[in-house]
Amino acid sequence: MTARRAPHARVSYENRRFLESDDARPLRILAEYLAPLKQFREHDITDTIVFYGSARISPKGPLGRYYDDARELARLVTVWSKGLASHAHRYVVCTGGGPGIMEAANRGASDAGGRTIGLNIALPQEQQPNPYVTRGLAFEFHYFFMRKLWFAHLAAALVAFPGGFGTLDEIMEILTLAQTHKLARRVPVLLYGSAYWNEIVNFEALVRHGVIAREDLDLFDFVDTPQAALDILAARIMPPAVDCTPAFAPSCMPPKSGAS
Repeated sequence: MTARRAPHARVSYENRRFLESDDARPLRILAEYLAPLKQFREHDITDTIVFYGSARISPKGPLGRYYDDARELARLVTVWSKGLASHAHRYVVCTGGGPGIMEAANRGASDAGGRTIGLNIALPQEQQPNPYVTRGLAFEFHYFFMRKLWFAHLAAALVAFPGGFGTLDEIMEILTLAQTHKLARRVPVLLYGSAYWNEIVNFEALVRHGVIAREDLDLFDFVDTPQAALDILAARIMPPAVDCTPAFAPSCMPPKSGAS
């Protein structure tokens, strides 16, 4: 009598069909948190300066000066951060990893010999990774909200250059979190290009109609030159009491008195 062979079975974490199913969506979401967390820890990344802006801005286009300014500001930020005393890599330039303003900022940080992060996302058009992101710090996201979490999670400050729906979405989310006191720290927000931002968003009208308070306008600053932006960042960013790597919750605590 011939013995019957046992049916072939795979452990669940090797079952690609299951991992790509609706049932496994929570696992995919968690992976987009844990994989970057591991990489940031391995690279000693504790905090970032986030650059937002349009993927459609090119050096030779009508808004080309913003490309040049983003590149120069990222270079200045990187030179400044590399001069700080720390065992970790502080205030690393972080972008969405694509073309346009994102490329300019990653390029500027690379010009200064610093590490630079790209949080790319798979899109049918526009969003292709740029070549200036540091090896090991280039990420590809499927879920927009997980990508946005990583923008906010490590941000010591944000600089928003001219952009469209995506840029507006990203900065308004951070301003809402700050307005509603959902941030554990003050995150300076710089809107680069005062003429552009005041044209596309009527901030004074929001106050006049009573949908925001006058003091909400203090949540951000307008800047028009790379040096002015750097001066504000250097003055406003408050370093933590100790260097720490990102964690699930505010688990980085100053050492207790007398602790070794």
